[in-house]
Amino acid sequence: MRLHVIGICGTFMGSLALLARELGHRVSGSDANVYPPMSTQLEEAGIALIQGYRAENLTSDIDLVVVGNALSRGNPEVEALLNLGLRYTSGAQWLADYVLPGREVIAIAGTHGKTTTASLLAWLLESAGQAPGFLIGGVPRNFGVSARLGAEGAPFVVEADEYDTAFFDKRSKFVHYRPRLAVLNNLEFDHADIFPDLAAIERQFHHLVRTVPGNGLLLVADHQPALSRVLDMGAWSPTAFFGSDPASPWRYQLEQPDASRFKVIVERDGRAEDGVVEWELTGEHNACNALAALACAYQLGVDLPRACAALSRFQTPRRRQEVRGEIGGVQVIDDFAHHPTAIAATLKGLRAATPRGRLLAVIEPRSNTMRLGALRERLKTCVEDADAAYWFEPEGLGWSMASLVDADKAGGIYSDIDALVEAVVASALPQDRIVVMSNGGFAGIHERLLGALTAREDECNR
Repeated sequence: MRLHVIGICGTFMGSLALLARELGHRVSGSDANVYPPMSTQLEEAGIALIQGYRAENLTSDIDLVVVGNALSRGNPEVEALLNLGLRYTSGAQWLADYVLPGREVIAIAGTHGKTTTASLLAWLLESAGQAPGFLIGGVPRNFGVSARLGAEGAPFVVEADEYDTAFFDKRSKFVHYRPRLAVLNNLEFDHADIFPDLAAIERQFHHLVRTVPGNGLLLVADHQPALSRVLDMGAWSPTAFFGSDPASPWRYQLEQPDASRFKVIVERDGRAEDGVVEWELTGEHNACNALAALACAYQLGVDLPRACAALSRFQTPRRRQEVRGEIGGVQVIDDFAHHPTAIAATLKGLRAATPRGRLLAVIEPRSNTMRLGALRERLKTCVEDADAAYWFEPEGLGWSMASLVDADKAGGIYSDIDALVEAVVASALPQDRIVVMSNGGFAGIHERLLGALTAREDECNR
């Protein structure tokens, strides 16, 4: 089949294109913003990428067009698609129709941590020899690709996004997946461009709960009021809680403040087991992500000691606390955090991890929720663990960022990338960590920072 994917460089759609290519389909795609790591892995898979949306991208040999959820009416390629009467579907529906039938589907849902948790679970199953399939909204470094089919009949791990499906299907994507095992990791307000309030998101999560069969399992994080409200709407599957609550059957206890070592305790069928995880990741939020993945793997037949040991070999997904380089003793770290809760969790974990130098946060409020200013009152407090916060003000932001400047912290607000890089590098000292947080390419700021640090180092060595 000849497929064309509109919006192919989104993390979900790019992963889907890889699966289609692996199934033997001929695949092309278009996007307005093509940047690594997704563009790189698509090109390496032999998928033709077209920069920009145009009617002429839709050639006569295309059998099916897969439309990304970022596209809307008025887009020239979407309008041409409708006018030509071509067959089209959404990415989530294509996945449900062509990949998931006959597979044991594990859906990882939640406002935060989906990519990390899905990557963790895929790695645990891989380490146990199960050769799982997966579709993840990032690139797990243990695999090098964001999606694969896996062995025939093996479990399939899918990052289950609550964002809407397409311009013609406003349900959340995850309602298409029909999982047997679903993780509800956390839930708070996000996606202000499509959800009016938290209650609307809770309703979509309940639609997911409704699709889990009675002989399946819901794994639900404890101490999450929004998830409790979701379950109060009705649940028809066994439910197990995980987290730090002593009453939860799956729980963790930190043995290091930065969560680089923690104990896992599971109580099941009247007996208790425990194990210890010692790994490279930091932050209590990541300990909770790991706990969810361990619970899933256990349910799929992976024994606890083996799974805990496998986590010591887990590599963070690309753009999740990923060290991009170190020049002159200054580290540049890339993180996908773009919601106040995620920003705060990332900084807290890094602060606890090591006493080295200062923590310089460089933040682009790029997501639709941030651009709309829905959570702007929380942005100032979410950087409390940083020594300095540098804010990038993107073009067209509908609100003033002036209130984010803290007199007690260096940094400031910048609308020019070059000026931002210059200011950060001028401030950076040996042993400092520069943490760049954005859900986009951020104009290649990571390489610009490393380049500027290198130039500074060369100048000092002359």
